[in-house]
Amino acid sequence: MGKKYFNIHQDLLDRCQEGDQRAQFEIYRLYYRSMYNSSLRILGNPEEAEDIMQESFLTAFRKLKSYSGEVSFGSWLKKIVINRSLDLLRKRKVIFEELHAELPVATENDPELNQISVDEVKSAIASLPDGYRTILSLILLEGYDHEEVSEILGIKNVSSRTQFSRARQKLREILTVNRKKKIEEGIYGYMG
Repeated sequence: MGKKYFNIHQDLLDRCQEGDQRAQFEIYRLYYRSMYNSSLRILGNPEEAEDIMQESFLTAFRKLKSYSGEVSFGSWLKKIVINRSLDLLRKRKVIFEELHAELPVATENDPELNQISVDEVKSAIASLPDGYRTILSLILLEGYDHEEVSEILGIKNVSSRTQFSRARQKLREILTVNRKKKIEEGIYGYMG
């Protein structure tokens, strides 16, 4: 058994194990936003993310005795949220490509993309197909590596890398098109 992680909310977690609803509500309040955002980044649907987040908390409270303390409670809970989100995607019959081709070569930075806001990036990610959005979210936003992603999604490591590369390329295309539209609207807006 590994080293125990020190949880700053351990007193609340102990009370949750005893069925204390106030402690459960406090844990919910502390972790709600980050868990909801993790699910939303994967699913791209606020209502589904809300449902997954609620189900995940219920599962966590039911299985709290199985929490070993080797990782932070937040990491343990996030894994539940991500797995439930991915299960929902699978139910939607999202099929991740099993590709054995060589990885595409990355292109140089596009100078037009240097002035893009965080909101523009978030909007572009949200518009990606489920598979691309999921792999970008897991790697860029949730911090998983390709080995972990391949295990989570049940795909080969090379497929994770290829999907990620293609997702980045698709994101770049969307951002480039959006940037050009904005520039054209700005030019024609001044002439109009």
